[in-house]
Amino acid sequence: MAKFLVTASYTIPGMAGLAKDGGTARAEVIKSLIENTGGQVEAVYYAFGEVDLYVLCEVPDNLTAAALGIAVRAAGGVDARIVPLLTAAEIDAAVRLPISYHPPAP
Repeated sequence: MAKFLVTASYTIPGMAGLAKDGGTARAEVIKSLIENTGGQVEAVYYAFGEVDLYVLCEVPDNLTAAALGIAVRAAGGVDARIVPLLTAAEIDAAVRLPISYHPPAP
């Protein structure tokens, strides 16, 4: 399973829906959506400021995460972004990969 941070900002109609349904009901919709893809939700947090919602979750793979992002954004109501999260061990493995890069010369 891959871990992701979802951030979302509600549109005006989306915020009206949140005000009508309440935070708990919308969190249950989010949980159900992710679980129906074989994933699991670790946490759902509402906030105020530039971002209205944070969701920490795991889904089977990047393809599933992309499908979720497309479906949610296409439906409207929120402007959501999905950020892949990597563990320290995954970064350790990444830095050991043989990558050769030469920056542009001035």
